[in-house]
Amino acid sequence: MFHIVAAVPETPIHLRPAAELAERVLLPGDPHRALHVAQALLEKPLMFNHHRGLWGYSGRARDGSLLTVQSTGMGGPGAAIVAEELIGLGARTLVRIGTCGSLLDDIALGTLLPVDAAIAADGASRALGADGPVAADAAITAALAEAAGRAPVTCVSTDLFYDPREDLRREWMAEGAAVVEMEAAAVLQVASQHGARAGCVLAATDRLAGGRVRAAFDDVEEMGVALGEVAWTALELLDR
Repeated sequence: MFHIVAAVPETPIHLRPAAELAERVLLPGDPHRALHVAQALLEKPLMFNHHRGLWGYSGRARDGSLLTVQSTGMGGPGAAIVAEELIGLGARTLVRIGTCGSLLDDIALGTLLPVDAAIAADGASRALGADGPVAADAAITAALAEAAGRAPVTCVSTDLFYDPREDLRREWMAEGAAVVEMEAAAVLQVASQHGARAGCVLAATDRLAGGRVRAAFDDVEEMGVALGEVAWTALELLDR
C-alpha cells in the first residue's frame, strides 16, 4: 500500500540514521560508491544509514566539519525520497555526484561535468511540479565549475537507462542538453521546494552518440571518487 504525504515527515520512513547528519551531503546513486567516497573524504566514517540498501556515511572532512555521503539508488523516485528525508532531518546543502551518458561527440569518457540545470523528462520531478529545466543553485554551480575547471552543462533527467527512443536524444539536444542521467532533476526540484540548496556534478561514463560505449568498471569506480573530490573542493570554496 502506498501512502501519499504532502510534507516532509518528522520521522523518516526510508532512512534510519545511526550517526549524526551533516548539513552538507554528497549524493551518489550507487551505495558502493558512497562507501568509496566516504573512505576517501572522511576521517573514521560512521555508517549513517543502511536501511533498504541505501548506504550512507558521516564523518569529519578535511576541514574538521561534518560531512555526509548518502546514496540515493537509481532513478528519480528514490532520489526524491532520499532528498526529502535528508532535508527533513536537517540537511541544507545537497550535491549530486553521479554518472551520465554524453549526447555529444566531443565529451570524452571520464569528463567531469558541473551541471547548471536539469531538464525534467522524468516522472518524479514532473510530478513534483517541474516543467522544463530545473536550475541548480548558482553559487554551488560556480564552485563546482571552478573545482572541475570546466564550464557547466545542462543535463536531462529521464526514467530509462536502456531507452529505445532514439528520437528523444535529438529533442533533448535541441533543448540544450549535453548529457543524460536519471536523478538530478528530482534532487534539484525537491531542494527548491524545501528551501535547501542543491547542485550536481556528473562523470561521463557512457557515450551514446553512434551507439553506446561504456567506460571500464574500474575507471567508473575511480570517476566516482573523483566526483567526490570535486564536490568537496566546491564545498570548501563555498565556505571561503
